[in-house]
Amino acid sequence: MAAFAALTPSVLAAQEHAPAGAPPGLLTVDGGLMFWTLIVFIAIFTILAKFAFPAILGAVQAREAALVKAIEEAKADREAAAKLLADHKAQIDAARGDAQKLIADGRQTAEAMRSTMLEETRKQQSDLLERAKRDIETEKTAAIADLRREAVTLAIAAAGKVIEKNLDDAQNKKLVEGYLSSLN
Repeated sequence: MAAFAALTPSVLAAQEHAPAGAPPGLLTVDGGLMFWTLIVFIAIFTILAKFAFPAILGAVQAREAALVKAIEEAKADREAAAKLLADHKAQIDAARGDAQKLIADGRQTAEAMRSTMLEETRKQQSDLLERAKRDIETEKTAAIADLRREAVTLAIAAAGKVIEKNLDDAQNKKLVEGYLSSLN
């Protein structure tokens, strides 16, 4: 208001120098127009302050509350996502550890199976070798026995030719076998 009062004399002085029939200028001050403009401004401001400003202020406050709530929810979502990410990373690390353990266990099992199979193969080879030795020994003993019998038969046949006499085969075989067994 003080500024209005200070401007009024300078504006009035400017109006005195204007030509009489000229339209009013932009800087021309009309006291009545100014009074009614001020009254209308105050009335509109009062009506707006009573009815529009509370509604606008309520809408702005509601919008601000919604924004604050959205920011808080976003922070909570971000924290939940970070926690979930950490949980997933921990699960992935645990799964990697389990996989490495399974691989190591698999390698140990394979190595144990390999060792067992090698030992079984060596045992089977040893058993086969022992069996072959026994079979050879049995065959050798049987062959020696067959050779003795054949030698006894040949010796008796040869002795019979030499003596030209027919001897008792059973008794002669017994004598020759006794003699051959004493040679061992």
